[in-house]
Amino acid sequence: MSLTTRFIFGLSLLCSAAAAHTAPFAYITNQGDHSVSVVDLATREVAATIPVAKSPAGVVAVSRAGKVFVTAPDSNAVSVIDMRTQRVIDTLPAGKGAVGIDASPDGTRVYVADWFGAHLLGFDTDTHQEVLRVPLGRAPAGVAVAADGKTVYVAERDDNVVAAVDVASGKVRARIAVQEHPFALLFDAARQRLYALNVYSDSVSVIDARTDKVIGTVKVGKAPYGAALAAGGKRLYVTNQRDDSVSVIDPDTLQSVQTLSGFSYPEGVASVGDRVMVVNWMDENVAVLEAATGKPLYTVATGSNPRGFGAFIGEAPAR
Repeated sequence: MSLTTRFIFGLSLLCSAAAAHTAPFAYITNQGDHSVSVVDLATREVAATIPVAKSPAGVVAVSRAGKVFVTAPDSNAVSVIDMRTQRVIDTLPAGKGAVGIDASPDGTRVYVADWFGAHLLGFDTDTHQEVLRVPLGRAPAGVAVAADGKTVYVAERDDNVVAAVDVASGKVRARIAVQEHPFALLFDAARQRLYALNVYSDSVSVIDARTDKVIGTVKVGKAPYGAALAAGGKRLYVTNQRDDSVSVIDPDTLQSVQTLSGFSYPEGVASVGDRVMVVNWMDENVAVLEAATGKPLYTVATGSNPRGFGAFIGEAPAR
């Protein structure tokens, strides 16, 4: 093999390896301009802006499926984005107001809260077919799937409860009373807990998933909207819409560690590595923080009125 041939062969191997690995992206729903901003976490820039169904809100990036599912309550639809091409490949009919969304740990299903239709909807991530429909109480909002995939939790906002849906039977097996108007939910697999953010009570209810009992309540700022575990699970970040702040909680002690300021109607929040990303509705950007300390690092501009309600960070699997 000549020197030139060896060089070309080696270069092709390097290019193939680079193509096989894709950096994580943040998929931020922009309700104001009906799009999703795709933020490349390596370059700190918006790599693509994807038109989706009208007024997108909820989002879950399902890395195992290589797809992103975006709810659009004004369109009664879920847009499906291919992570490799960064394009919409399908639009699914989803009740009368799809809001909250989460995925099963194995990436085979997504579950959607139908706000006005009062149902939990389940979709197969491969075929995009509806595979589950469970009647719920009033104004189902946030969704969180347990670590074993057997239970889906839904915040029934106007009933002030969290419904625990058994996937196998397709029925609600328990309803857990929390404080006023639960909206977002987050499952903590390491501690087998569920965090329910109560919009009107300005608090987080902590539920033991093994007993379906509330074991604690943490006071936060006004109108908590989103939550994410960060710093190796040692910190719980909660965005407070109407305080323009973020509460940082120690999930082991359930004590408030600090309150971060300088945000503008913060909504979605997610973590990746040693970073936390906070979506600012009014400033129309994502603020990136150091997870361990909450120190602000930089911002990335998004589209109009970004929400990012859900687990919005994902990475397409290697081919």
